Amino acid sequence: MIWRVDFPPFQAELSIIGGNESRVIAPANTDPRKFLMHVYRTALKKVHGRLAVKRNLDCLAGTGPVYVASIGKAAEAMMLGALDRLDERTVRALVITKRGHLTGKIGSDHRLTCLEAAHPIPDQTSLEAGEALVRFIEQVPIDAQLLFLISGGASSLVEVLPAGIGLDKLIRLNAWLLASGLPIGAINSVRCAVSCIKGGRLAQVVDARRALVLLISDVPDNNPAVIGSGLLAPPGSKPDLPAGLPRWITALVDQAPSVPAAAHPGIAAIEHHIIATNQMVLDGIINEYKHEVIDTFSISGDAATAGTRLADWLIDARPGLYLGGGETTVRLPDAPGQGGRCQQLALAAAMTFSGHRCIHVLAAGTDGTDGPGGAAGALVDGGTVERGTLQGLDARQCIDAADAGRFLHASGDIITTGPTGTNVMDVIIGLKTLCD
Repeated sequence: MIWRVDFPPFQAELSIIGGNESRVIAPANTDPRKFLMHVYRTALKKVHGRLAVKRNLDCLAGTGPVYVASIGKAAEAMMLGALDRLDERTVRALVITKRGHLTGKIGSDHRLTCLEAAHPIPDQTSLEAGEALVRFIEQVPIDAQLLFLISGGASSLVEVLPAGIGLDKLIRLNAWLLASGLPIGAINSVRCAVSCIKGGRLAQVVDARRALVLLISDVPDNNPAVIGSGLLAPPGSKPDLPAGLPRWITALVDQAPSVPAAAHPGIAAIEHHIIATNQMVLDGIINEYKHEVIDTFSISGDAATAGTRLADWLIDARPGLYLGGGETTVRLPDAPGQGGRCQQLALAAAMTFSGHRCIHVLAAGTDGTDGPGGAAGALVDGGTVERGTLQGLDARQCIDAADAGRFLHASGDIITTGPTGTNVMDVIIGLKTLCD
């Protein structure tokens, strides 16, 4: 079975006793797995790009014309929010999103140009999108208002390369970074260093135009200089590169132009507002299920190690909901299999609490994507390992081969959502119930 977030809301409740109070943790006579899917769906609604932009456009004062550029996995949803609020003020708009993320909800508005580009490895469409973004800004009147809507994924979707660096080197660079196991901040520092538009360099194209930037954050510290590799927010100094980079990467860095100074008058005048974060997801779940949530945690580091530690914790925990947010990493072998960091974490957790039928864990990307294969993540329980083993697969071998997705497809634990309209890192939801 592949789990989808498309079931109706639940009405009944199941009460269990935790300490001296009755705790409501799941719908009555309902599979806990379905309850967790309901929580996950609720979480995504809290940070949907359309709603987030609508809530935050009061900071765009005046009644004059606006030119809008929306870039990232949530670009379509964010643009819809802008159109909802700006209405006829929008003169022209550019939408750049991941291939397959244009759902048609924007329609055939003649003011909009919509492009799809490659993610997570950029290709020629990424270079074409980068050129289109620069042209769009250059054609905006110097006294006009620009609105930028940026979400995660922009690092791969748009690029303008320094002279002497071709597409082949860009692809090689991003493939190496994604396989390195480096955290997203370190990855984006390298991307910033090998670009003509990242690291705040796009702000130089904006020049003296008024610009407001609304961002959905897919990075742990919600730093505008890291989200989308900082298209309009310079890092403040030369990008702080991780140690141990291969010489061929440092050679690429040397070919890129310097990042602009953050104190430059034009750049300092650009307003940045974070409008959706991972913490907002957790807060939304806590507000919705305040009587069920026992504890929250942040998650980072190696995905399999994080999954094992989470499972150990849940085995000894009291019944209730446990919420985690963040982003782990996976160091890929030479020939990686199927699945991403959430699936890797989930399978490692399932191996640890195998046989514990009272524990369930959902681990999924809020953007609906978790590595290659189209899955958003996985929802595992105490029977996951047994089900996959019966299909002839070995969980440990799949973990070691970065092939957790193949095992979880076989065990029936994959979650699919399609594009979600947001991108605020990953959410991990643990549920422990009372057993008979």
